[in-house]
Amino acid sequence: MPPIPPFTGPPLCAMPAHELVDLLKAGEISRAEVLEAALSRLAAVDPAVNAMPTICAARARATVLDEAEVDHPGWLAGLPIGIKDLTPVAGVRTTWGTPGLADFVPEESHPLVRRLEARGGIVIGKTNTPEMGAGGNTFNAVFGATRNPWDTRLNAGGSSGGAAVSLATGGAWLSHGSDLAGSLRTPAAFCGVVGLRPSPGIAGPGPQGNGFHLEAVQGPMARSVRDCALFLDAMAGFDPQWAVSFPPPDRPYQQAVLQAEPHIRIAFSPDMGGFSHCSPAVEAHLRRALGRVERAGAMVTEDCPDLTGLDHAYRTLRAALWASGPGMAPDAVQRGFKPTLRQNIQQGRDLSITDIMAAGRVKSDIFDRVVAFLDDFDVLACPVVGLMPGPIEEEFPREIAGKPVTDYIDWLRFSFLSATTGLPSISVPVGLSAQGLPVGLQLIGPHRGEARLLQAAAVVEAAMGGPLGPIDPVLRHG
Repeated sequence: MPPIPPFTGPPLCAMPAHELVDLLKAGEISRAEVLEAALSRLAAVDPAVNAMPTICAARARATVLDEAEVDHPGWLAGLPIGIKDLTPVAGVRTTWGTPGLADFVPEESHPLVRRLEARGGIVIGKTNTPEMGAGGNTFNAVFGATRNPWDTRLNAGGSSGGAAVSLATGGAWLSHGSDLAGSLRTPAAFCGVVGLRPSPGIAGPGPQGNGFHLEAVQGPMARSVRDCALFLDAMAGFDPQWAVSFPPPDRPYQQAVLQAEPHIRIAFSPDMGGFSHCSPAVEAHLRRALGRVERAGAMVTEDCPDLTGLDHAYRTLRAALWASGPGMAPDAVQRGFKPTLRQNIQQGRDLSITDIMAAGRVKSDIFDRVVAFLDDFDVLACPVVGLMPGPIEEEFPREIAGKPVTDYIDWLRFSFLSATTGLPSISVPVGLSAQGLPVGLQLIGPHRGEARLLQAAAVVEAAMGGPLGPIDPVLRHG
């Protein structure tokens, strides 16, 4: 594997989140010291990558004075965290990456933000996102583009690109994201971090403002599987005021990770049974990685469930979400939307009731088939995306492995299954390519099976030698 770039930031910023939380709990380090380390790191590297364009230092410093302690497995003890710029934080500029909301400052925080702050998280800033979260490349007309820290000529993935880059460069230990078409998973894969798309209802209401939508969810990102489990523990729990909500598991997700055993059963499909395309280089890399996982004790079988109807069902449900979310924004806001977002909204408005009913039926049928398939496996493994990150100027690639890409979400087809069925999925780093860029492996778990999914991810991570970062940005010019 090519060498990992150096990290020259404060030593605190390179520590695992769970170790730093333990030190904060024990009083061996102060919240103020941790916060100032993060702020200094962001000041040093963020101009090069544009991960967290809105820093709320004064608000964070005021929050740090609260020394409350909570007996909870997700207690963060004063650890700074990033919040994606689709999710309101009271008193902090929240733009959704769109010009019509460029100066919006909410009076109230999103319920998930309130929960995270109540559990000891200190919001240090808002991470960059494509407009309204639409797209796999993080850029917008308000803040510009977020660059890949492993090669600043390349894009960082999206839509939680700012979150992933803040983690990879050491500006944050934990960073919040959301996911509709791989928005937690794609940037995690491109930036060498971990991104978990949980089951709907675990991490509170989705970011789009409709508490009953199941396709868009919020979730945790971190530099390691164990830290991702810590952040999920901080997010999880029942709240009777949340439309889709259920209690946390009997044992913390962190405990499940610590009890991971290498003898897991993995079904692997490099193209999801012909549903999506994968470049030969990415496929070869994933096969080598799974070979290492197999030698560590796992059983890997090439297989895939029947995904008939998935593309049409996902696109229908997605279009309905955009029409009922951003498509309901005031005209003054919508006038500034980029063409690809306007196109998705119009597709939703053009849907018939027959389209909606058919998509719902196909969704149910695919869920049944995949759940039955996973009776024989712990996880389904596949690419996160079928190619490596492209130039930052390119909104989306035009082909994969010689096959044309039809629109701005077609290259993200590996993400559709989890979003359609509600099954949890995770992107975990599996080393560096020959060009020194991270590669991610996607694992899809059983219904509400986050604990088992995290265990499988921990097994993969251990077999590959552990977490990758953080790193100093690799500054390159096209």
